[in-house]
Amino acid sequence: MSNEVKRLKRTLLCEGSITKYYRDTVELPNGNTAEWDFIGHNGAAACVAVLDDGRLLMVSQYRNALERETIEIPAGGLKTPDEPTRDAAARELEEETGYYCDEIEFLISIRTTVAFCNEKIDIYLARNLKKGKQHLDEDEFLNVKAYTLAELEEMIYAGTLQDSKTIAAILAYKNKFVK
Repeated sequence: MSNEVKRLKRTLLCEGSITKYYRDTVELPNGNTAEWDFIGHNGAAACVAVLDDGRLLMVSQYRNALERETIEIPAGGLKTPDEPTRDAAARELEEETGYYCDEIEFLISIRTTVAFCNEKIDIYLARNLKKGKQHLDEDEFLNVKAYTLAELEEMIYAGTLQDSKTIAAILAYKNKFVK
């Protein structure tokens, strides 16, 4: 028996502003069929923004799905599926924090919810930051605050900081760049 799953049909059920919701009909390895949910996402980009003193810039904002504020690295969706993620990360850094940099480097890619969504986030490291001007979207209301790596790690392990992209980014940054 093969372990191959074959998609037979994909039906668009609903299209939102950032995702598309589909019902997939698949053939399972045993020959049976099943219906699975699939959420299509254009992808996103984010960055770990490190100030000259070593503190990391974080944004706090209300997240509807959790009905509360969260603390996250600057991030945002791609404008189109083929937008270079490096450009999107640089754009989101300046839009959300008011800081920019001339060069950012790739840090890590993550898949946020592999069971039913294809969202991929490429995360970059931004250093040598320069103060610019924040350019928030009309529906964005966020605060920017700098934290030490130790403070952020403490928030991760205390359960205060729960955003998966932020946790992955902070720990990848620590393991790759902090000695």
